[in-house]
Amino acid sequence: MFSRRTFMKGIGVAAAAAYVPRAIYAGDLAHAAVKTASHKILTCNIRVALPEDDQAGFGWNARKDICIDVMRAEKPDIMCLQEVLEVQNEDLKKAFPNFFSYGFEGPEMDAFKEGYHGIAKNPIFFSKSRYELVAASQYWLSETPLVAGSKSWDTARARNVSWVRLRDKKTGRELRIVNTHLDHKSQPAREMQVKMIVDEAAQYQADLHQILTGDFNAGAANKVCDIVKAGGWKDSYTSIHGNTEPGATTHGFKGENNPKKDTGRKIDFIFSLGNVKALSSAILKGHKDGRYPSDHYFVSAELELI
Repeated sequence: MFSRRTFMKGIGVAAAAAYVPRAIYAGDLAHAAVKTASHKILTCNIRVALPEDDQAGFGWNARKDICIDVMRAEKPDIMCLQEVLEVQNEDLKKAFPNFFSYGFEGPEMDAFKEGYHGIAKNPIFFSKSRYELVAASQYWLSETPLVAGSKSWDTARARNVSWVRLRDKKTGRELRIVNTHLDHKSQPAREMQVKMIVDEAAQYQADLHQILTGDFNAGAANKVCDIVKAGGWKDSYTSIHGNTEPGATTHGFKGENNPKKDTGRKIDFIFSLGNVKALSSAILKGHKDGRYPSDHYFVSAELELI
């Protein structure tokens, strides 16, 4: 059975194995005197590339340019993606050559090799000119988090977490980015999955700034988000806009013509842990000639580390 002790022990092994040594930076002794800079972060469920979408007119090849344009217009420092097949990951690497992509790129360690199952498992793109990679790892949201493709709690699909620990070259400060995509069918599975994420993040020192992004398949009033907030995390969007429900961030490629746009829920989030101030946050509804980058709107946040 899953226990926090065995999970932390396993994650510690994975993190240690994935540790990336860093060079000494001249600002180590002086970064406290440097003015803190903000970080522009996106969370983007880009919709996995599927043949049936091609047939319907909104396949990846028909929308990848608008997807890239919407992302690029935000001038992001960090982009956290969900539902990314290898071909999409490669296209985005080419479109953002100054970014490094970290994440499970499968499907060689997944039991399933096609369709949704062959997903690149939530890659994180970060600016190579701005950040230095300190450490990175992944784990699976199950009772056996180090077993690739493992499932628990009747989750419909194997789900995982990708994370990176970055060092800002401007300030010398570190931040940890955690990116995930929770189960789309089972509420109990979502609750257990997010509890794992909150528990794992709690092992780090209190002064490490952490950012949690992803598609939670649950709205702000759901118990899933209650679990996150109980762990001390703050939602960047509600910090700026208050608790009023903004409506669905999923729209089925219909955009503002989505019949559930007002009754649906915002399920894509950027949370922060630690002394972090949200300077702005927005739901990105960019499109072109009726084409949308995804069946989700993307979400942005500009965050300042205090």
